[in-house]
Amino acid sequence: MLPKLMQSLALPAARVEASRRQFLIGALATGTGLAIGFRLLSASPAAASETPEAGAHAFSPYVTIDGDGKVTVLSSQFEMGQGSYNGIATLVAEELDADWSTIDVTGAAGNLPAYGNIAFGGAMQGTGGSTSMVTSWERYRKAGAAARAMLVAAAASEWNVEAAEITVEKGVLSHPSGKSGGFGDFAARAATLPVPAEVKLKQPNDWKLIGNPELKRFDSARKANGTEQYTIDVKLPGMLTAVMIHPPLFGAKAKSFDASAARAVKDVVDVVETPRGIAVVGEHMWAAIKGREAVTVEWDEAGAEKRGTQQILSMYRDLVKKPPAAVARKDGDAEAEFAKAAKVIEASFEFPYLAHAAMEPLNAVARMNDDGTLEIWGGHQFTDVYQKLAGDVAGVAPEKVRLHVMKTGGSFGRRAVFDGDVVVEAVHVAKAIGFRAPVKLQWTREDDMRGGRYRPAYVHSLKAGIDDGGKLVAWTDHIVGQSIVANTAFEGMVKNGVDPTSVEGASNLPYAIPNQAVGLTSTEVGVPVLWWRSVGSTHTAFAAETFLDEVAEAAGRDPVEFRLSMLEPDSRHATVLKLAAEKAGWQKPLPEGRFRGVALAESFGSVVAEIAEVSTDGNGQIKVERVVAAVDCGLAVNPDQVRAQVEGGIGFGLSAILGEEISLTDGQVDQGNFDLYTPLRIDAMPAVEVHIVASANPPSGIGEPGVPPIGPAVANAAYKALGNRIRVMPFAKSLNA
Repeated sequence: MLPKLMQSLALPAARVEASRRQFLIGALATGTGLAIGFRLLSASPAAASETPEAGAHAFSPYVTIDGDGKVTVLSSQFEMGQGSYNGIATLVAEELDADWSTIDVTGAAGNLPAYGNIAFGGAMQGTGGSTSMVTSWERYRKAGAAARAMLVAAAASEWNVEAAEITVEKGVLSHPSGKSGGFGDFAARAATLPVPAEVKLKQPNDWKLIGNPELKRFDSARKANGTEQYTIDVKLPGMLTAVMIHPPLFGAKAKSFDASAARAVKDVVDVVETPRGIAVVGEHMWAAIKGREAVTVEWDEAGAEKRGTQQILSMYRDLVKKPPAAVARKDGDAEAEFAKAAKVIEASFEFPYLAHAAMEPLNAVARMNDDGTLEIWGGHQFTDVYQKLAGDVAGVAPEKVRLHVMKTGGSFGRRAVFDGDVVVEAVHVAKAIGFRAPVKLQWTREDDMRGGRYRPAYVHSLKAGIDDGGKLVAWTDHIVGQSIVANTAFEGMVKNGVDPTSVEGASNLPYAIPNQAVGLTSTEVGVPVLWWRSVGSTHTAFAAETFLDEVAEAAGRDPVEFRLSMLEPDSRHATVLKLAAEKAGWQKPLPEGRFRGVALAESFGSVVAEIAEVSTDGNGQIKVERVVAAVDCGLAVNPDQVRAQVEGGIGFGLSAILGEEISLTDGQVDQGNFDLYTPLRIDAMPAVEVHIVASANPPSGIGEPGVPPIGPAVANAAYKALGNRIRVMPFAKSLNA
């Protein structure tokens, strides 16, 4: 599927092959389809971009250096806590031989040739699919090396010496004659020199920052002391604050509204209608919220989704018993093998809608300037998309839209939306008040949880056949759920009725099963859905890896040995599985009351095995005590960050499987905040060990791959502890049943 998608973009054969090696379909989940379905963006003029700070000298679209020696990296990738800025800074600083303490990073936009995501074919600038290091690996190292060469050339000219005689270390250029100077001394002159067309990159033996486990994030201090700036912190002169009233049902529209009482609230400035609901504008957030409480709205619910979760899942349970509407994979003849198998095992699994629940609720700030440029501050995960859509709303050309790419307190996929979402809403509100003042549109957590976008609900039906020797000879998986990309700008990803984001992790199982089939039935439901951290593998890995344990038990085989028997001995999958088993002491007995489970999953070009250790309280409840993870993500640019992402992914995945669920009653979302939607509490976080496989391969994804294996690993351990299989998410439903 991946090579075909890349070929549809008319990419060079070498790029297609490199992409095939490095990425799975999951890496495309947040972008490639845009090149197919949103072609107008690539033809759009560049947006007005960030200009260098006063005193900063631009060496390329990627690096500026000022007179004090401060190095600013202009990142094509959006920072939402995952550490992309830190990784990109490492690449530049390594080749530049910069002093790490002088490094800063800012988000950049408006230069598609420079910032287009290579993993998405360069067709758009976007962050997603765990591709930040993949798209940055060469371009930012080359940018650092080029800037270094320019600084050396400037110093050589000023000192009248040979460039080859100059050394660079920690931001200081030195010559054997005793002459030396910092980056700032040569920045102005160096920036006027031609950017070298070819540069020599360091060999791994010469790296001091890349792969250094002791290197700490450059932005840790300001996050700890509260000085880091997010969109929620933006304050502009005369800025107003707006909050939205969204329809209580998905698909409903405002028929009429009465804002007379709201306008009487102190500091409420205006109440205006937008295509997505009613906006209350105030001098500050409190006034806007109090004004919102005073507005009455009559809704047109003729086209609204009015079904509850149980009605939707009931439909899915019926559909999963029928033949799938589309085929995602078919090897051999599974049905014929089932008829001959010594044992046939069947199981079904159910997964609820899930919210992204990032800590910083959605927001954006819009301001129209006197010169006709539209400025937008926000979490611009899909910069080109938002630039084009915002310009359309405001009635200005795309090149007149200037994006301030702000750091963001979490996303997990939520800010990578097709329609601009809160960014477009902010422009609509500013336009509705005549652009007379900057407007910050701020959603509350309830706004997002009740009117946002969700990981789709899914139902799986799996069947497996084993022969007399305990070999898995047949496997089928029928998946039922909504397509994330259908009827969007990304719908070009759907091929022969198959949305790859629905089946990734199921249609590319690494195990040698001679007869297997994966089918998909995509449903039409009015609940808005979106990718969620690790996308399709959030459900496919759980279904496959827990069912595989059932099959191993039926075959009378050890779960780790059973998996290894179906993997190439020297493959990445076998390597991480053996490493996790070794570090967890899989063959060693556990203390009484402790139980282990294992799972293996590949996503976003990386392979992760996790072994979970659980205990039980004797009353049908479990606690996850320890998780041992082994990961192959190619070369680890920042090993400490890799560990952090796997640790965070484990916590994030545990949150989902243990207690998180978005449910609907008569079409309305039941949950509104963290009282009913319950992420993992700190006392439930297990001890985590992360072991990174040494690799010389280019980096692959790491922001998401830690999530898929944790659910099935815990479920497999819970079975040993409790004696019953958990097939309905979240666990709380099964354990409390």
